[in-house]
Amino acid sequence: MGEFVNLTVSDGVGTIRLDRPKMNALNVQVQDEIRAAADEATANDDVRAVVVYGGERVFAAGADIKEMADMSYADMVKRSGPLQAALSAVATIPKPTVAAITGYALGGGCELALCTDYRIAAEDAKLGQPEILLGVIPGAGGTQRLSRLIGPSKAKDIIYTGRFVDAAEALRIGLVDKVVPAAEVYDAAVAWAAQFSKGAALALRAAKESIDAGLGVDLATGLEIERQQFAALFATEDRTIGMKSFVENGPGKAEFKGQ
Repeated sequence: MGEFVNLTVSDGVGTIRLDRPKMNALNVQVQDEIRAAADEATANDDVRAVVVYGGERVFAAGADIKEMADMSYADMVKRSGPLQAALSAVATIPKPTVAAITGYALGGGCELALCTDYRIAAEDAKLGQPEILLGVIPGAGGTQRLSRLIGPSKAKDIIYTGRFVDAAEALRIGLVDKVVPAAEVYDAAVAWAAQFSKGAALALRAAKESIDAGLGVDLATGLEIERQQFAALFATEDRTIGMKSFVENGPGKAEFKGQ
């Protein structure tokens, strides 16, 4: 259990909860605790899907600028790798992940949300990459994950201007996937994650790895990644259970074991 970030598990859904008042600023300690929580969620077989949540007031307002203000180039050369690694640990959790976004998801907070598979935002949420207003650029994946998600021209507009994106625009451009009243954000995220609590865990993992790995390669290589993952699932118990259940009882009734 970290001081500012912890993982709780209920009915197969793990929640990575940020709690550093007032704005969940991502200082070095929070970054390291995010990585530890993500690693724990990856290793814990009781966790079948993950919600990333900053609380009712704010998701995460970005990096701790006071901490970074006096860093030199040499300091940031050393720190930038661990910073990216902390958030990438969330991106590489081999299970379905969803961000429950309330209040602000800015800078590193937006980059953290981009590391999840699905994003649910409050109606009054604001997202953005305002690093340019500080004379820098996103450094924890924003230039890469945002452009892959919404396309390069929209990503450039958001990054070049540093402007805040409201929930309605975020939904329209695909930055978030669902918008709900603020009071319903966490419950909606848990409900999305709970769909997978009894799912075919190895197949879900293979689907995620195939999609994510395929995004960075040409089509032929992506198809080969898919082929190998597809064939490998025929060695799993869940594949046998799923196909037998389909033949005997029809679709959607299999009781998977996650093996």
